[in-house]
Amino acid sequence: MEGELGLRERKKLRTRQLIAETAGRLFVEHGFDAVPVAAVARAAEVSEATVFNYFPTKEDLVFQGMEVFEAELLAAVAGRPAGEPVVAAFARFVLQPRGFLAAQDDDTARHLSAISRMIAASPALLAREREVLARYTASLAAILAEDTSAEAGDLRPWVVARALIGTHQSLIEFVRRSLQDGPADHTRLADEVSARGRQALALLEQGLTGYGAKPAAKLDETADARQPPRR
Repeated sequence: MEGELGLRERKKLRTRQLIAETAGRLFVEHGFDAVPVAAVARAAEVSEATVFNYFPTKEDLVFQGMEVFEAELLAAVAGRPAGEPVVAAFARFVLQPRGFLAAQDDDTARHLSAISRMIAASPALLAREREVLARYTASLAAILAEDTSAEAGDLRPWVVARALIGTHQSLIEFVRRSLQDGPADHTRLADEVSARGRQALALLEQGLTGYGAKPAAKLDETADARQPPRR
């Protein structure tokens, strides 16, 4: 029975992977909004109902990997060693190269770059991505509230969670802007993403005191601009 169940699960995994890969290819070739789920089902040689059994919505065909990412991210934060700040655990996980940044060959890099541009061009996918990131934020805030024994109404877990997920989202957008004109050198871009991410997270670690303070020269210029003209 264990062997039979193992075979069944492997078959399900292969079917899921086939559907996802077929959808990704069609979406890249024709655009997300131009490809109905029925076309994905025909190309994968499964029924439309089978597609929805594995992927409840069309958007899930693109973002199915984000569920795994969320689970791993939350596990990394919740399982951080005693005494380690949440920013350090978050940085260690989020700044690890994935996707395009970890591509091992040019074909994979081109495909993932095309998917990135496809997402950026689809309002429906961008809206779904915001929903997923909002879920990340809520889950992370719940972990922080539990770890810090925060009382009801304490905004700090939410503020920190939004800042961290906002950093993650900003890095995603930075990569997309870098890929607008086609595949970039993923090794060089991975290094740049890591450097920019560490810079942003260091700001959160240090606190915002003093950040964004207007230089004295600009303060003087602003004050002069408010003075009435001399006659």
